[in-house]
Amino acid sequence: MHLKLADVSAHERYKLLIGLVIPRPIAWISTWSANGVANCAPFSFFNVFSEDPPLCVIGINPRSDGAMKHSLKNIRRTGEFVVNLVDETTANAMHVSSKEFPETVSEFEQTGLTTAPAVLVQHPRIAEAAASFECRLYQLLEISGTRQLVLGEMLLVHAREGVIDPQSKRISEEHYRPIGRLFADRYCTTRQRFNLPGDLPA
Repeated sequence: MHLKLADVSAHERYKLLIGLVIPRPIAWISTWSANGVANCAPFSFFNVFSEDPPLCVIGINPRSDGAMKHSLKNIRRTGEFVVNLVDETTANAMHVSSKEFPETVSEFEQTGLTTAPAVLVQHPRIAEAAASFECRLYQLLEISGTRQLVLGEMLLVHAREGVIDPQSKRISEEHYRPIGRLFADRYCTTRQRFNLPGDLPA
């Protein structure tokens, strides 16, 4: 089968892309709203793509009613945000927080999550998260009416005890069990891992 992406609808392109490009990491963004409500929401059009400077990118689309998502509104207002990483223990809370709540409702309260103070940015992090990146807005790219790309410079990382080895800075496979987004309501774990032969850089 051959499909020209320009010849299919945007909805069909979406289904193709999220079904084929899997699993995707999840950026669980936490922010304060202008009226002081703690907000968190997951985005799976997300990855890191540079270490010097350390940059992440998140694709954010509008809410179902066409309004700007609260996370993006807070990022644009403050130029800062926190990316929390999702593991098996926080998967259910992340999924609940993906619901479109009113701006006056805190996803933290709806999911039983706890806010924790950041060090370098004004927004809260998710205390229960396996790891969190405090980020400063590096660049905002207006791609179209249905997608904006947020480039964030990662300033500081928080990690649950045991996730990062303090000497080697390597990540513990035993203590870090992230999940990935597939499509619709489907996710996956990273429990099955394997090595391939050959000498590759660490």
